Amino acid sequence: MERFHTYFRQEFDQMYELADGSFEKHGMSLPMFLNLEGHHGIEEAYIFPKLAQRMVEFKQDEKHRESHKGIHDGIDKLGELVLRWRTEPSAYSPTELRGCLDSFRDVLFRHLDEEVNDLKASNMRKYWTLDEMDQFMI
Repeated sequence: MERFHTYFRQEFDQMYELADGSFEKHGMSLPMFLNLEGHHGIEEAYIFPKLAQRMVEFKQDEKHRESHKGIHDGIDKLGELVLRWRTEPSAYSPTELRGCLDSFRDVLFRHLDEEVNDLKASNMRKYWTLDEMDQFMI
């Protein structure tokens, strides 16, 4: 999980840095960033329900699910901007992109840190045996 989260942080920071439009020079596009939504969808559909059986922080109304709501709000707004800029490229605004990214940076980065901490082996041992962990579909 930490590897995925490190990648998302790097991708987020790179998108912010290249918001001046230079991302295209690096072979990137704005829709590439929306991969984060797929990661969260998998967590919510498959991983969180299993973890929530024994770990309160993964239950429906707890911190990880609540963080996802804030992150999804930002990703949804970003998706709307990307669609607008695809149909009207001249409307692209680095300031607007950075403002959108700023709107969910804190909740995203805090969530990434909290989730990695909660999924450390030392914490998981409190709730699951190694045999049970081997049964997780990841």
